[in-house]
Amino acid sequence: MGHAPFTWFGALGAPEKITTSLFVALVLTGFAFAVRGRFATAGTTVEPEEGVTLRSVAEMFVEAMHSLAEGVIGHGSEKHVPLLGTFFAFILLSNLLGLVPGFTPPTSDFNITFALGLVSFAAYNYHGARAHGAGYLKQFLGPMLLLAPLMLLVEIFSHAFRPISLGIRLFANMFADHEVVTIFTELTKFPVPIIFYVLGAFVSVVQAFVFTMLTAIYIALAVSHDH
Repeated sequence: MGHAPFTWFGALGAPEKITTSLFVALVLTGFAFAVRGRFATAGTTVEPEEGVTLRSVAEMFVEAMHSLAEGVIGHGSEKHVPLLGTFFAFILLSNLLGLVPGFTPPTSDFNITFALGLVSFAAYNYHGARAHGAGYLKQFLGPMLLLAPLMLLVEIFSHAFRPISLGIRLFANMFADHEVVTIFTELTKFPVPIIFYVLGAFVSVVQAFVFTMLTAIYIALAVSHDH
């Protein structure tokens, strides 16, 4: 009979996926406070620090998120960088944690990925309503008044499926990736597992990027004035 693989949080008797999610959140929060301290002591200097430091990593990350947001959303994209950056950082670290022996990625649980999808859903609808007011409802009615009832039904189903789609995509890929890495690590010897760790890291980055990019696209569609 098979047995469940050893995990650190499982050995402590804690709910594994939720506890791991909280662990990821604490790590990111600690990093944020540490970086904030670096920026506070840097004063008004604009010169980058030499080498790889917490500050330089944070600056590169924020710049990358800003470029992504600006490229997808356009004008006013800077206000969405914190949300997109949080999504990417949390999902990426959660994914990569699954490559560490004794940890299971929280993103291999549909309950967690669906919750992330719901946050994305709530965020883009909030920003859409804030940008357009009551006029945001026009996006659900289509260009022709005659077809408005049908378009409303189609749009409601389309939007309602988005958090499910985001959750399923992330969950399915990370569950499969974690299982593959676990199986080949147990059945094969060095250096074969390294190949699957590299592929696993690649999948982790891609899935974090896809989720973040789709959220940015949904925000762009919601705040767009071209409808």
